[in-house]
Amino acid sequence: MFKNHPKGLIVAFFTNMGERFGFYTMMAILVLFLQARYGLTEAEAGGYYSWFYFAIYALALIGGMLADWTRKYKLVILLGQIVMFTGYAIIAVPNMPLYIALAGLFTIALGNGLFKGNLQAVVGQMYDNEQYKPLRDKAYMLFYMGINIGAFFAPFIATGVRNWWLKINGLGYNGGLPALCHNMINGTITPENTAQMQELANNTMLNQQPVADLMVFAQNYIEVFARGYNWAFAIAACAMIVSLLVYVIFNKMLPNKEKQVIVEKDKTVDSNKSKQTLGLIFAMGLMAITSVLIHLLGKITDVPQLDYKLGLAIGLFVGFVTYMFTISTKEEKPRIAALSLVFVVVIFFWMSFHQNGLTLTLFARDYTVTHVGKITFLLFDFKSILCVVATIGGAVLALHNKKLRERIFGGIMFLVFGMLCYLCTLKFENTNLISPEVFQAFNPLYIVVLTPLVMGFFTWLSNKKKEPSTPKKIGFGMIIAALGFVVVLIASLKLVSPYLLDGSVPTEDMRVSPYWLLTTYFILTIAELFLSPMGLSFVSKVAPSRFQGLMQGGWLLATAVGNKLLFVGSLMWGRIDLYMLWGIFIICCILSALFIFSIMKRLEAATK
Repeated sequence: MFKNHPKGLIVAFFTNMGERFGFYTMMAILVLFLQARYGLTEAEAGGYYSWFYFAIYALALIGGMLADWTRKYKLVILLGQIVMFTGYAIIAVPNMPLYIALAGLFTIALGNGLFKGNLQAVVGQMYDNEQYKPLRDKAYMLFYMGINIGAFFAPFIATGVRNWWLKINGLGYNGGLPALCHNMINGTITPENTAQMQELANNTMLNQQPVADLMVFAQNYIEVFARGYNWAFAIAACAMIVSLLVYVIFNKMLPNKEKQVIVEKDKTVDSNKSKQTLGLIFAMGLMAITSVLIHLLGKITDVPQLDYKLGLAIGLFVGFVTYMFTISTKEEKPRIAALSLVFVVVIFFWMSFHQNGLTLTLFARDYTVTHVGKITFLLFDFKSILCVVATIGGAVLALHNKKLRERIFGGIMFLVFGMLCYLCTLKFENTNLISPEVFQAFNPLYIVVLTPLVMGFFTWLSNKKKEPSTPKKIGFGMIIAALGFVVVLIASLKLVSPYLLDGSVPTEDMRVSPYWLLTTYFILTIAELFLSPMGLSFVSKVAPSRFQGLMQGGWLLATAVGNKLLFVGSLMWGRIDLYMLWGIFIICCILSALFIFSIMKRLEAATK
């Protein structure tokens, strides 16, 4: 897999894998934790979630500027890992007030800003060498696969830890109970919902004793439920330690920009301080104007989320692009322009795609069946899904390999792990409880499984001289993403919309098969492989050498703005029909694809 690649890619691969395991352990449960621990509504939790996601990527600008300025990319990466660990340690402490938890999230975001973009830049630096340049796209796909190996295990671990803590305290899991418990404590629960809560509470008691006092039960269930998530955050902190150790021990294999011979700057580079100052003034002015305009728009439309804070987020992106144009040379401007146009598309992709941690998770919790049969449960149990993957892998080796030894080995894998799958089904109940968090494991699993297939597909096209350019891959990714939301739209056509439920929990007959979401995630994952690693590769190809860290930060800033716009999903969740909600994201993806194909020649010219 790493054949012909520099050894430093392996270090970056495992460093990123450990960090991403910790990050996605937290992200799998963050919205659910905020609602369960603090009684937040979907809109409130979605607001904090989108701001956190925004900060994670926006702060990469600071990391990129610091690394470009000092040329100490590796030191900044190390500092980011230490800061992230501190943040995970903060949110792992039980019973923290909301403002302390938010401070912990900001600390994680700051550390991520120092770490993420600069590690991506270092990967690109390895492929500046003429020997490795043709492998750049494939390198970023492998690097991206490392991200998702860690992300695959995370939801299972987070869910397992929470359920373990509930079981120790004599309780079972029910995703609808925390909201009812908060309503009970606040005195806002209706008589109908009280009866439903009584039934659900009785079902969660492992000793099978009926609950005598719902108020006491509510307080206890929220405490135990939330502390289980705190234990999961502690696991994330431990993952950061592993990532840190890998990096500290093996970082010598990564290129050191600080020690490289610095080529004399081109005489055309304008280092005039007044020009940079003027660019900064323009950028700050545009930030302020954008903030005011969006705030006024919010007042006119009576949408509180359209406020000056969102304006600052979007204004930061506008200001960044303005500043980069101001300080770049005539030769650099076409490259800055091409990158800026791609960044615009990226905003709408991540606004749509990262609904997997927000509205798609809410769909998994409220509109997907809570119990499945033995065969389907193979995909929702950690041990059995590994057996399923190994069985499929064995079949692929046996059927699609020319070497007899490997075909025999694949056949043995298929038989052994297939038998283990069968034995697993014998241990399962006829109906088995599934958790909504586990759905987030399928995207990274699909990434790991599909990356070699997509790489092979591109290699096959390359051999036939038909491989699409990196910008075209990004455009195709947007079209594929739209198809993913079409699937969940079809699943939602006959469902009762959230605003009609009036606080009650949908019954089992009001829910759909998990295969609708599994298919949606599958298609969205293909879209992600066409867009995200290709985008990272595009940035590393096109970014001027003196702005490597900063332009990787620009990619992440665009991602941040997309993440800030995640509130569109949570805002519309309780206001419009579900099929209309998914239609918003379909339209965004299609329009973005049309835009990127309309400027294709300009983007392709920038890569040459």
